[in-house]
Amino acid sequence: MKRRSAFTLMEVLVALAIVAILAGAAGLAVLPNLQKGKYRGAQFQVEQFKSALEQYLLDNGAPPTRQQGLAALVSAPTLPPVPASFPAGGYLDKLEVPLDPWGREYAYLVPGPAGKPFDVVCYGADGEEGGEGWDADVSCWK
Repeated sequence: MKRRSAFTLMEVLVALAIVAILAGAAGLAVLPNLQKGKYRGAQFQVEQFKSALEQYLLDNGAPPTRQQGLAALVSAPTLPPVPASFPAGGYLDKLEVPLDPWGREYAYLVPGPAGKPFDVVCYGADGEEGGEGWDADVSCWK
């Protein structure tokens, strides 16, 4: 009789355990970079909102109202005051207002802090005002 060579159940289980340990270690190494990327993405997006809102302000004499919100950057507002000048493609390169990297809406404040005309805020990883590290707020004026 010829004997077939194959892996035993124990060998397969040991190999799977090693793969699981390596995958877990790699995941722990990647997690901080994932949060860093999300936080940097929020900073970048807030700067894009700031630029678009400054252009809207220059074109129309005032930023969108709180009721018009950030949606006024992607499609012409229908709520008064309706802007006299609105570019065909809007002020953002998007068809709708993007969510923050954690899947939440950005806060739009009119007026902004310390006499500023507006502010756009991402409340960080925890979604709550304040915080430190990845939970810190990202704002146009900070």
